[in-house]
Amino acid sequence: MYFYRRLRWRLIGAPLLVAIVGTSCMLVLTYIIAFQLAPDLLNQQLIVLLENPDQIERTQGLLLETFRSVLIRSVLIAAIFAMTTGVIYSVILWSSLVVPLRNIAASSQRIANGRYEERVEMPQQNVGEAITQVVTNFNQMADALETVENKRVALIGNVTHELRTPLTSLRGYLEGLQDGLFEPNAETLAILQNEVDRLSRLVEDIQTLSKVESRAIKLDIQPINLSEIVEQVVFQFQPQANQQHVDLVYRGDKGEQILVMADQDRTIQILTNLVGNALRYTSEGGEVQLQINHQGAGTAAIIVSDTGIGIPAEALPYVFERFYRVDGSRSRESGGSGVGLTISRHLAWIMGGELTAASPGQNQGSTFTLTLPRKS
Repeated sequence: MYFYRRLRWRLIGAPLLVAIVGTSCMLVLTYIIAFQLAPDLLNQQLIVLLENPDQIERTQGLLLETFRSVLIRSVLIAAIFAMTTGVIYSVILWSSLVVPLRNIAASSQRIANGRYEERVEMPQQNVGEAITQVVTNFNQMADALETVENKRVALIGNVTHELRTPLTSLRGYLEGLQDGLFEPNAETLAILQNEVDRLSRLVEDIQTLSKVESRAIKLDIQPINLSEIVEQVVFQFQPQANQQHVDLVYRGDKGEQILVMADQDRTIQILTNLVGNALRYTSEGGEVQLQINHQGAGTAAIIVSDTGIGIPAEALPYVFERFYRVDGSRSRESGGSGVGLTISRHLAWIMGGELTAASPGQNQGSTFTLTLPRKS
């Protein structure tokens, strides 16, 4: 009964079934009247007519009356059967359609009131594919809403936590200055300035994250040469790498022409974040390297790999989430806001590319790959 499980066939079949039942009853009763009841009734009247030839008109009236009575009776019986069938089928449709829809409506109202854990139970009886799909999709939507709400709550908590640390430091130094515990010298003022800068970076990063997640950021998509971009980023970070005694190298042909369609400033922003993170988590004597893979069909990839602390397997699925840190203490000490990778991935998506992470495990380095569409 595959067709019966589909909602459209149930709705079409309801009036059709009533019509079939009514017509069938009429045909059956007509058959009974024509071949069984009618002969007996006619014989009775014919006998009266033969015995009383002068009562032709009276007999004719009796025949018509009998025919009308039997016809009305058959129509009434057919109507009763059709109505009974219609009522039974309507009850079945009500239980299989209206009840689940009422449950969905009630659950949606509770979700609208903030109860995001609300779910609709899958009906036990056979309600058809359409209702089953609606219930499944509704529960998936509820799961997504609950996830978004949990992330919103977590985001508020993370932002509050991130803001509290520099604010607490600022308050402590300001109170110390007021109480005479610290001298307002250059060193104290530099500490205060660093904390203010940290707050400013965090606010700016959160604002940027909001824009990229809502795709409200404007991009200037045009052909850019990846080789030039990578060389520029390597040159920018070379002094920091030398200071940390980390080898920063570009393993590619200088001056090579590899054109992609992307926003140059945003591509540099992504690579700056990736290389900065790689240097931050790579110890002295390690290596950070960049290379370009342009063998893919219609895409080119910049690969940033390091020999640093790596990423545990259980942490890989979360490295692009807001404020997630594999090593939280080191990230905060180095001034990281915790949203750089999130911003970078959304920028890659907006430009039609992708940003992925891979790592063999803890203390085995990590690799980030930025893929962008090639210029056709």
